[in-house]
Amino acid sequence: MTNTSGHRRRRDGRSRLTVAAAAAGLVATGGLALAAQATAGEDGTQGGAGAGTAGSVSGEAAAGGADTGGTPFAPYADTSLRPAYDLVEGARRSGAEEFTLAFVTSSGGCEPRWGGRTGLGDDPVAAQIDELRAAGGEVRVSFGGAAGTELALACDSAEELAEAYGTVVETYGLTAVDFDVEGGALPDTAANTRRAEAIAELQRRHEGLDVSFTLPVMPEGLTPDGVALLENAVEHGVDVSEVNIMAMDYGPAYTGDMGAYAVRAATATQAQLKKALGLPDDAAAWSRLAVTPMIGVNDVRGEVFTLQDAGELKRFADERGLARLSMWSATRDTACPGGEQPQADPTCSGIRQEDFAFGTALAP
Repeated sequence: MTNTSGHRRRRDGRSRLTVAAAAAGLVATGGLALAAQATAGEDGTQGGAGAGTAGSVSGEAAAGGADTGGTPFAPYADTSLRPAYDLVEGARRSGAEEFTLAFVTSSGGCEPRWGGRTGLGDDPVAAQIDELRAAGGEVRVSFGGAAGTELALACDSAEELAEAYGTVVETYGLTAVDFDVEGGALPDTAANTRRAEAIAELQRRHEGLDVSFTLPVMPEGLTPDGVALLENAVEHGVDVSEVNIMAMDYGPAYTGDMGAYAVRAATATQAQLKKALGLPDDAAAWSRLAVTPMIGVNDVRGEVFTLQDAGELKRFADERGLARLSMWSATRDTACPGGEQPQADPTCSGIRQEDFAFGTALAP
């Protein structure tokens, strides 16, 4: 992967077909445990994430041949669900080369845990990181999210917070991390400053660490609190590689085309990033912008992000040179067993689709 701004990580020249081929080889030698079963777990259930023939590269993932240089794609994998999402199978079937693992939060103090509960060495999704890397893929770990307590709100000092973040970076050998700040955490200026100081220290300790912020957005752009968080981060020395906007859940006043809303939100945010991050030109601002839609049925009733919307967003991202695309979430990239449904489900999209259809539409 390349980026004229120098902030997009390079994948050692390997194309997404390398991921697919290596994954097929791992399956053939018994190196993978497919997540095709839909056994209920303590936190929820997962649909057809592992469906299909294990040893073959799907037509969707293989279409187009070698890497065409399109916008990188790093879907979220929800680590809270059981059975665990199969990262290598997801990469093989959709063409994704990277996953964003969500979320690391506070266990009640300044200790990082998956979902605030599962130890760093005990999560079955994170346990697949080495397998994914062997197949040519990579991960980014996201701190925060809508549920639980983000570590910046739980740790008493920037030094303590940097240690907590650093534990995760070092446990998994990470080169990229994300900070998802939303809800009550977003306007907390003390926590934002503590987080910024900790991230700056983290980047000093881990040279080249790619840092992204995931923030709520409206079609009109980032909220004032979101812009203030970015300005605060820059002021405290954070090298912000990307800003990822959550193009979803706008509210009942927005009843139009979700693809068009995502494009509007990205366009408005690009102008905000150019100023907030002190970037020299429009191209640099586009190259720091990432977009994450919630595929299928959103949390806000009536908001539905369709495959047509995905195609619209992908074309826009490729034309403008965005940093990456993502989606919430890879686990949901399948039809619900009972067919279409009006409410959001953590394990399926709620619309008619083939397995991995959104991943195929958004991947390079």
